[in-house]
Amino acid sequence: MNSVGEACTELKREYDQCFNRWFAEKFLKGESDGDPCGQLFKRYQLCVQKAIKEKDIPIEGLEFMGPSKGKTEDSS
Repeated sequence: MNSVGEACTELKREYDQCFNRWFAEKFLKGESDGDPCGQLFKRYQLCVQKAIKEKDIPIEGLEFMGPSKGKTEDSS
């Protein structure tokens, strides 16, 4: 599947390959320490954020992965 931004598709492919390799070769064998794909993910995430802004895609109300800024876990 392509990324939301055409310029991000190659980064997505690289990240997907890295993650799938890590998941199959390390995580499923009990080796879960480290984050070998973290930098690729950050580059891909920045690219997607830029593409969303450029395409003026509304994202209000959506929560993204990562730390919740100013929210508590018990905010019901």
